[in-house]
Amino acid sequence: MPPTLASLVHHTALKLTVRAGEDRLDVPVRWAHVSELADPVPYMEGGELLLITALKLDAEDPVAMRRYVKRLAGAGVVGLGFAIGVNYDDIPAALVDAAAEEGLPLLEVPRRTPFLAISKAVSAAIAADQYRAVTAGFAAQRELTKQALTAGPEGCLAALAGQVDGWAALYDASGAVVATAPEWAGRRAARLTPEVERLRDRPAPASSVVGGPEHEDRIELHSLGTGRRPRAALAVGTAATLGTAERYAVHSAIALLTLTTERSRSLHAAEQRIGAAVLRMLLAGQPDHARAVAGDLYGGLLDAPFRMIVAEQPAGGDPLGALTEAVESAAARSGEAVLVVPEGERLVVLAADGGAAVAACSVHAAALESARAVPEPAGDEDELVVGLSAPVGTVAAAAAYKQAEQALSVARRRGRVLVEHEQVAAGSVLPLLADDAVRAFADGLLRALHEHDATGRGDLVASLRAWLSRHGQWDAAAADLGVHRHTLRYRMRRVEEILGRSLDDPDARMELWLALKATSSSPPGD
Repeated sequence: MPPTLASLVHHTALKLTVRAGEDRLDVPVRWAHVSELADPVPYMEGGELLLITALKLDAEDPVAMRRYVKRLAGAGVVGLGFAIGVNYDDIPAALVDAAAEEGLPLLEVPRRTPFLAISKAVSAAIAADQYRAVTAGFAAQRELTKQALTAGPEGCLAALAGQVDGWAALYDASGAVVATAPEWAGRRAARLTPEVERLRDRPAPASSVVGGPEHEDRIELHSLGTGRRPRAALAVGTAATLGTAERYAVHSAIALLTLTTERSRSLHAAEQRIGAAVLRMLLAGQPDHARAVAGDLYGGLLDAPFRMIVAEQPAGGDPLGALTEAVESAAARSGEAVLVVPEGERLVVLAADGGAAVAACSVHAAALESARAVPEPAGDEDELVVGLSAPVGTVAAAAAYKQAEQALSVARRRGRVLVEHEQVAAGSVLPLLADDAVRAFADGLLRALHEHDATGRGDLVASLRAWLSRHGQWDAAAADLGVHRHTLRYRMRRVEEILGRSLDDPDARMELWLALKATSSSPPGD
């Protein structure tokens, strides 16, 4: 504890007597300062015990003393020491009354007690308090280090919470709570996720103080990591402002957790290199070699059905980084293995079917999809697109990769964020015809028929559509058109003559039907 007026009064060698402000002696004293100026306020910082002999003061003037004392109290002076037997044999009543009226502690200093003795007592008490704080800080650092080495980040958090007499929480890069100490602080920590997300957007190292009626404590947030983007965050909640010893403990925890985070990042980079090798072996049809290389790292993932996720990098921003954080954080929280391999402008992910990582990918894509509902001038072709394969085993990894690529291609064509391969397989092929190249082919194939119809010599396009839709049934198609079946037969012969293709050829019928479907929603080309 820093020195207080009470500790100075109880100092037997100083023999100070309280003459006013008895109820305010527990105020900490930052320094003891001697000044005989009539107005020493410009040289005060607050927290001082001011020592005077009233050499230049009219200490017997009530008006002057009230003004003098009021100025001192307003400047943050915590007490006034008056030496008797120098200029005054006793403290003038005007000064005593002014101090009592203002509530400023007034201490009588006997002649045999030099001001230097008071200054030395304050200085010694401050030094002792600082020494105790440093010693306690080093002890806290040793305990935090021991817990971090033996119990990991959770042990470090528990030790920190005990040192600050409060609680502590660790967040991952996405702002999700990883661990808290004590456990009851989990709900308080979860409410800080928006604040952690804002802190994440600032260059590291960054910190902020959170308070307000919605928070029970004073909370400090600190980013963790040495890179441009924070890798994690630490929250410390206490009932009051941290003291020197508590501050040492917090800084020690920040350093230890940062080391843990950076070590985890190095291990993560090594895991990614192993993951890339495992992926190459799977795609090369070597599942046994992939299992041998993966070992325990990804072994559990390869023993059950998994899905392949392929995401493409847009032109700007860091969407692949955001997707990676979402997937890896979800997998870490659920304790499941996930294989993440960056491939230039692409990201390839192997995740357990039905697991948290796949769910996080879908949630992340849904959030982006909602954001795209707001019209923006930028083109959608530069935005994140994701393809998700069907569940497969290691033997079908190459097929899963192809499925994910196909789904990604469909997502890009449809302006979607994420498309699952099952949706493509279960849906219609017709939406895939919404492509300029397909339309151009269809227009070219049907151009001659449209030109014929434009002369008014028949309705070959409509007749062809009706005949194909009725699977070549003459009577049904003629009824749909309202013509005789012989008229329809004549028109179909004209179609064959103009196109130079036989309608008995199933490939020709298929291409003509798809061409009609591709051009049904737009006018034919000129």
